Amino acid sequence: MPTEHTRFGGGVPETILHPIVLGAMILAILLVFVLPRKYVIVPLLVFAFLTPLGQQIYFAGIHWLTLRIIILAGWVRLAAIRLRYGKSLYAGEFNSIDRAFVVFTLCQAVATILLFQMTQAAINQVGFLIDTLGAYLLLRCLIRNCADIYRTLKVFAFLTVVLAIGMVIEQAKLINVFGLLEGVRLTPEIREGRVRSQGVFQHSLMAGAFAATLVPLFFLLWKNGKAKFAAAVGLVGSTVMTITSQGSTPLLGYVAGILGVCLWPIRKQMRTVRWGIVVALVLLALVMKAPVWFVITHIDLTGSSSGYHRAIIVDQFIRHFSDWWLIGVKDVSKWAYDAWDVQNQYVNVGVTGGLGAFIFFLVMITRVCARIGRARRTVAGTSKEWVIWFLGAALFAHLVTFFGVNYFDQLKVSWFALLAMISAATLHLQPARQLAPVPALVMSSPAEHPALTRDGLQDEAAATEQNF
Repeated sequence: MPTEHTRFGGGVPETILHPIVLGAMILAILLVFVLPRKYVIVPLLVFAFLTPLGQQIYFAGIHWLTLRIIILAGWVRLAAIRLRYGKSLYAGEFNSIDRAFVVFTLCQAVATILLFQMTQAAINQVGFLIDTLGAYLLLRCLIRNCADIYRTLKVFAFLTVVLAIGMVIEQAKLINVFGLLEGVRLTPEIREGRVRSQGVFQHSLMAGAFAATLVPLFFLLWKNGKAKFAAAVGLVGSTVMTITSQGSTPLLGYVAGILGVCLWPIRKQMRTVRWGIVVALVLLALVMKAPVWFVITHIDLTGSSSGYHRAIIVDQFIRHFSDWWLIGVKDVSKWAYDAWDVQNQYVNVGVTGGLGAFIFFLVMITRVCARIGRARRTVAGTSKEWVIWFLGAALFAHLVTFFGVNYFDQLKVSWFALLAMISAATLHLQPARQLAPVPALVMSSPAEHPALTRDGLQDEAAATEQNF
């Protein structure tokens, strides 16, 4: 590759855009602008999870990923709504989870720019902020109440079925149908004689983790009682995807989600359970010859896992604290053999953003867990308690999956969607908003102003309370 075309973070200096993806992108953009606000999430998620992330338009030395373009289109639509009606786009305004997310993401971006001190690094991080902060905040605006949560879950159920069919074809024909669009490998990886299907994702671990972490949410859809067929096909699709991905990390996430659901009978004793885990880890540390995190090496659910590598990554992360604590580290490959493959979300946040990003990432997780705990206690004894519990089980599945995979492709969109669902489902925890006087146009009946209803700008707190 000519030197003048070399770009920060790699990437080919040319457009990779299949005609089918181009048509899908144009259609998705049109739908984002013409659909009622509550349905905008549908084209966004369908495009994100049915087109390879590698599809891009290369212009002015910048890689414009197609998903990135859809995210920007979503924000143009929301900006128009904001300018027209002057109301907040977020249900319940910004909360403590949102603030922690914003800070840890900005810490990552700023740390990378300071670390490399290159114009291309700054451009790269602008793209990172669109993909991460832009996608998260967009989903927070689109998932505002109970109806939005269930609508999102139905879309995920549809997606898992389509992706599962493609991954089964990979197993049978050794051809990734999504690879025909370019942006992902055409021939699946084979390890220890096992085909590792990856579908539209950048790696089989991503495909399996996406499916595994959705399982508790499909139980939520089933419990709702109004979409049992969608819930059933979602459970089947996610199970098939998890199995065909042939990875221990997805299987662990799947088991963690099921375990979280099954802990419902002892939900009031979870503090005891958590302290029991802490005591167990302390006892293991006392009797093990190696550090306690080397327990990971004993987890192998497929016969071809790289648990030792995962343990080494954590071990070297701790041992090389002085290398990364300030603003991250440029190169971790010198830490150990194959250390460049940082398949651990916690470690990845630290090595790319430094101690600041790492701390606020943990703060965000802590706040999400605390919010779920408070919400469950608040609605204890009602049907709403099941909703909170299933969301918590999905969160637990993600937290377990983080130990074995780094969310570097569209998988992170499903993580952001879960955070948005949790904020929407726990909206009743926030004090009632003090509404400032607004023009008579907005205060009059929605029936008199169809656009107001179309864009869904009624009081979401009341809508959430009624729907749940």
